[in-house]
Amino acid sequence: MTTLRRQYSAAELSEVLRLHQLHLDGDPDGARANLRRADLYRAILEGANLRCANLRSANLYGAILEGANLRNADLQGANLTHADLRYADLYHADLEGAILRGADLRGADLTGADLQGAILTDADLTGADLYGADLTGADLRNAYLTRAILQGAILTNADLTRADLADADLADADLADADLADADHYTYTYTYVGADGVDITPPGDTLGVEQ
Repeated sequence: MTTLRRQYSAAELSEVLRLHQLHLDGDPDGARANLRRADLYRAILEGANLRCANLRSANLYGAILEGANLRNADLQGANLTHADLRYADLYHADLEGAILRGADLRGADLTGADLQGAILTDADLTGADLYGADLTGADLRNAYLTRAILQGAILTNADLTRADLADADLADADLADADLADADHYTYTYTYVGADGVDITPPGDTLGVEQ
């Protein structure tokens, strides 16, 4: 049986956020925001504090989350298609299997985020910080990753077909079996370590294509 999504009025959502803030502040009268499977279609949540909130499988299509605090939030399987996540804090957020098609993630902090199997086709990640993020099996076709920080990111089996990687930092990223067909401005810096653990990488040693 399919569970119906709960819809929230602006007043109800404001109350959820108020109680969540009390919870984060350690107030016993507070309550963690439980918005699992909530219908938040085009909700206005700009600058909202949803740190550690439960947003699993929520519908956030077209939601305004610019500058929102979503650190350690559970967004597994959430629909964030065309959502505005500019400069949002998604540090260590769980976005496994999330749909971020066409989402605006410019300047967002996705450090250590779990994006395994996430759909990021046509998403704008210009200047986003994905340091150490897990993008195993993620779909990044046609994504904009200009100036994105991908140091130490896991991109195993990721699809980066026609992605724009101009000036992206891919140092120590794991690109095993990733599809980089027709990726633009792709340059990958390798690090070679000798038997004694010393970095012996030749200056300017890179592999990639500049189109």
